[in-house]
Amino acid sequence: MDDNLNKINNEVYTKCGLKISDFQIEHESKEYNACRFDLNGQKIISRNSKITPKKVGQFVTFWKRNEKGPIEPFEENDPIDFYTVNVRTENDFGQFVFPKSVLIKKGIISTTKKEGKRAFRVYPNWDIAKNKQAERTQKWQLEYFYIINDAINLKKVVKLYTTE
Repeated sequence: MDDNLNKINNEVYTKCGLKISDFQIEHESKEYNACRFDLNGQKIISRNSKITPKKVGQFVTFWKRNEKGPIEPFEENDPIDFYTVNVRTENDFGQFVFPKSVLIKKGIISTTKKEGKRAFRVYPNWDIAKNKQAERTQKWQLEYFYIINDAINLKKVVKLYTTE
């Protein structure tokens, strides 16, 4: 378990009565500390985002490799309940908890009608969106975001992980 997830486990999950089990590292996206685990029975896919030099927001991958070899977006029938994205700067730390249903609605997870995405940007509340598209994206994403600090809203965390 990387430092970010270890900190979240100790400072957030434990305090909320959430327990990690069946932890597995995903070796292909290790620069994003990709992993999967169960959290009180919910199937979680987790990544750390990356800060990129030229754009606001943080970049994160979200793909799987198919049987033939190429990468592809996750699909609606994949066993996922939540996709978590851990975001960090020098002074800020937080986590997005995206339910599968929201990622389907936003076109990130593939359906029979539309191909999903292999990567996307997240905009934590400390980022200032620079264009309308980023503003719209940040607006819906922040519903699924919490800051990890001394004043963490544990009720919001529990609600995020129980809302599908």
